[in-house]
Amino acid sequence: MTSASTSDRPPPAPLVVVLVNYCTPDLTLDCLRSLEPELSAFPGAYAIVSDNASPDGSGAEIASAIAANGWSGWAQVLHLPRNGGFSYGNNAAIRKAFAAELPPRFVWLLNTDTIVRPGALRPLLAFLEETPEAGLVGSRLEHPDGTRQESAFRFHSIAGEFEAALQIGIISRLLKRWIVAPPLPDQPARFDWLSGASLMIRSSVLETVGLLDEDYFLYYEETDLCRRAARYGWSCWYVPESRIVHLVGRSTGVTNSADATKRRAPYWFASRRRYFISHHGLAKAVLADAALATGTALSMLRNTLLRRRPSHPERFLPDLIRHSALLNPSIASADPGRGGT
Repeated sequence: MTSASTSDRPPPAPLVVVLVNYCTPDLTLDCLRSLEPELSAFPGAYAIVSDNASPDGSGAEIASAIAANGWSGWAQVLHLPRNGGFSYGNNAAIRKAFAAELPPRFVWLLNTDTIVRPGALRPLLAFLEETPEAGLVGSRLEHPDGTRQESAFRFHSIAGEFEAALQIGIISRLLKRWIVAPPLPDQPARFDWLSGASLMIRSSVLETVGLLDEDYFLYYEETDLCRRAARYGWSCWYVPESRIVHLVGRSTGVTNSADATKRRAPYWFASRRRYFISHHGLAKAVLADAALATGTALSMLRNTLLRRRPSHPERFLPDLIRHSALLNPSIASADPGRGGT
């Protein structure tokens, strides 16, 4: 038996793009449509859509659309047995890609509520190729009109929680070094963590630090991953040349910018609590809750005195107290389907 020639071998798979769908078929298909010309420039790159057991049948709908549009050569649907959350859906696709004969060198996590601008992929790959110490890179996220969104951050801290809730000029200036969402530059820059809406990760990072923590049902999972990567010496970089439209909150309904006062889901609080206890310990998690609650109360008082519209989610203070680290000192699963609060 003769071995296959080099020309007969399949091209390497340098990149897998992972999208997690839960009842968002139109958004997912729009994202795939924008992704098609980007992937065509990189032979072997492909996309996996993890469907988290969508009860609306959208997993099958997306699979049919992939076939109808002739995308089967580069896109596929992975049907999962339950809705285990963002980390769960991403990890299932990553494990599938890593088990392939030619595993990818890079993993691109992409929200279904995103549209890939032309030329958005190449700068991320180029930066990782040219910067060996960079383990994760993120895009400039923007609204459809091109207005920039917050997408690169400092790690959360007690002072940062207070500032984020209060946001008064003099306080923000005093706490400048702890502001979680600082101004973004127009050139590539290093940050502590990046938004998971468009996050490319070197595969060796995931092999070293592990996959996303599935005990985060939704939110804070990318913050946790970036923090774990930092402990191993990997850095995170914001690459604004890569531009992605992010239809904020459309895939989750939790942080929609058009309805900032919508009540937060219990899993948001559970994920936040898990992050602080895991990385800072219970005492600092309690202090972070107190800082956030104090800043929120002062902000609410200011809005009342100045007759401004509410700027915090509905019932945020009582919900924060109910889900606080003081009253819930464990880091139980944030998955509502597995006993999370």
